Amino acid sequence: MTSYFSDASFKFLRALARNNDKTWFNAHKQRYEDHVRQPFLRLLTDLQPDLAQVSAHFRSDPRTVGGSLFRIYRDARFSTDKSPYKPWQGARLYHERRKQVPAPSFYIHLQPGESFVGAGLWHPEPDTQRRVRQFIFDNPGSWKAAAHAPKFRKRFDFEESEVLVRPPRGFPADFEFIDDLKHRNFVFWRSLDDAALTGPRLRQTLAADLAALAPFVDYLCAALDLEF
Repeated sequence: MTSYFSDASFKFLRALARNNDKTWFNAHKQRYEDHVRQPFLRLLTDLQPDLAQVSAHFRSDPRTVGGSLFRIYRDARFSTDKSPYKPWQGARLYHERRKQVPAPSFYIHLQPGESFVGAGLWHPEPDTQRRVRQFIFDNPGSWKAAAHAPKFRKRFDFEESEVLVRPPRGFPADFEFIDDLKHRNFVFWRSLDDAALTGPRLRQTLAADLAALAPFVDYLCAALDLEF
């Protein structure tokens, strides 16, 4: 078994949150490389065989450019928050066709006290959103199996940050899963405590989560005519 992150990983991210400026980051960039970025890239490398067992069409890509790991630099052009860095590190395990068509992904998030693993569609475009909603409406039985299995719901939470007050236009209010159709994001996730991220069984934990999330991601792929 292999450990990837350590207390030093979280110590760096907490310090970055307090000192979110270029001068501080440049002076401590080696800490970022040693304790956050490189361990995450190793994790992504090691997770690829596990992900391949789940789906041959998703990638846990450790390339430093164009791979799974998001940049830690924020795009602050359209935000009132002008801090230059994210005080977290995230990685998207993406579908091989993500650049051609909208596609769901798996996601791993590293942040002190707020780490999590999840999967789904985050902020899909309106057309993609409509396609998923219509697919759920047309295929409620398989949606119930994929997203409402008791074991699945005990493990993962449906992301609730953006939910319509009223049913989306064109769908009857008495539909069995109308509350699900109100969601803007189709994402399930579960939190991971710091000890899980620094422990020797992180890869095994995440591999089990990817497998457990697979039926839900498979359903979203079907809704978008994607291979799984």
